[in-house]
Amino acid sequence: MRLTRHPRSPLLYPNPLHQWEALNVFNPSVIYHNGLFHMHYRAQGVDFISRIGYAVSTDGLEWNRLEKPVLAPHQGRDDYRGVEDPRVTPLDGAFYMTYTAYGANSFFPMIARSENLITWEDVGPLERAENKDHVLFPEKIGGRYAILHRRAPNIWIAFSDDLRTWTDHRVIMTPRPDNDWDSVRIGANGVPIKTEHGWLLFYHGYPSPIVYRQSVALLDLEDPSRVIHRPRGFIMEPQETWEIRGDVPNVIFSSAALVVGDELYFYYGGSDRLIGLATAPFAEVLDFARNG
Repeated sequence: MRLTRHPRSPLLYPNPLHQWEALNVFNPSVIYHNGLFHMHYRAQGVDFISRIGYAVSTDGLEWNRLEKPVLAPHQGRDDYRGVEDPRVTPLDGAFYMTYTAYGANSFFPMIARSENLITWEDVGPLERAENKDHVLFPEKIGGRYAILHRRAPNIWIAFSDDLRTWTDHRVIMTPRPDNDWDSVRIGANGVPIKTEHGWLLFYHGYPSPIVYRQSVALLDLEDPSRVIHRPRGFIMEPQETWEIRGDVPNVIFSSAALVVGDELYFYYGGSDRLIGLATAPFAEVLDFARNG
């Protein structure tokens, strides 16, 4: 199966009136809460430093955004090059953002907490090592918090009692050298979706030469380190000009998939330049995850 690009896509463009987001807007997180769609997105201005902006929508298509970022570099040498690729998970009555801090010693995975989606306070790092593509599950599993992350080139899982100390790290998915689209590196996308058949995980992968494509896998509800099924095919690849040509070419990168009615809404960044939306009947996506 393939996702269908929404006719209004791309939905969000750089804003030349805001210096911090005048160059690129991409890699959004989107959640639905209290009757509204809430987007957090990575933005770059003329200084190429990444910051995280916020936008809100009543329909998931038309967005109103704040004039200033809600998260910017604030840790000195640890993130002076940028804060990147947010993924927001509602959990325990609050909101948790996983994001990547990019600083003097490469990049490492951070977790922040908010009560209102605007003001964020750091909880701490997942680990102070090169790692990214981390996202929290929306509920505890076996009484513990669970997180997916990427120690290259694999997707890993880890667990915590307090969101600060993470243990039991283990690989759950690896690139497939015999597959033509995810043979080099893979990483998790947005918040896993709980279904009666398992956790629906959206993830990205690329071969050599690099082309980012998107697919799905199904994880066991009680033990998400166990992959129930992983189709060999993909659900989306770069096709539009703005997905093929941009700041980083041939990239579709998603940090947000949510169910709206009977439809899957799949928000993504194209070539690190713009933000788009693709959709599909959710039942078809789940069937592909189970049987594709």
